[in-house]
Amino acid sequence: MKLDYLYWFYQSALSKKFCKDVIKLGKKKQSKTAGTISINTEEEKISKKQSKDLKKYRHSNIVWLDEPWIYDEITNYVGDANKKANWNFEVDRCEQAQFTIYNKSQYYHWHMDQLPKPYVNPTNLNTHGKTRKLSVTVSLSDPDDYKGGNLEFCTQGQVNCTKTVVSRCKEIKPQGSIVVFPSFLNHRVTPVTKGTRYSLVLWYLGKPWK
Repeated sequence: MKLDYLYWFYQSALSKKFCKDVIKLGKKKQSKTAGTISINTEEEKISKKQSKDLKKYRHSNIVWLDEPWIYDEITNYVGDANKKANWNFEVDRCEQAQFTIYNKSQYYHWHMDQLPKPYVNPTNLNTHGKTRKLSVTVSLSDPDDYKGGNLEFCTQGQVNCTKTVVSRCKEIKPQGSIVVFPSFLNHRVTPVTKGTRYSLVLWYLGKPWK
């Protein structure tokens, strides 16, 4: 699929108060090493060996949030980006928001958010039969509070990207900035070299691609 835009952004769209409130809420909840997502449940428990293997390409801490006020602040931006970027994907649901903590040396190597096949979860009609179409990243941290932790996209689609096909999303840096992008794009978060990076990630779902 040829895209006019890899991503659409809104710099400093959300207030500092909103960012601080999300950070405060996320830190109150139990933090855990990020695990893989299965197609049958929203979260899959992983063994110590799996956790060790996982850290080879993903090392962060996450908390799941589902407070309505979070979605109320973000959803309109997602719909606006979907239109203005000329993607016009059919989406009708959003998964739980993921509050992510990247401490020093933590990272997430090249990956896609879109799963190999739609969710299979008959007890949850919000996700059953749906696939991820739009991903959203919100910068919660003041950019002066950390170094590294850059969001980057691969412009040619492959997982093992070379420097010539990597696009760094500098627009995400200001606190409260929102970046929306198709979930099938390969992207990464480079290692944090100083401080802590807090972010919020959401995935908007729709019926499988035709």
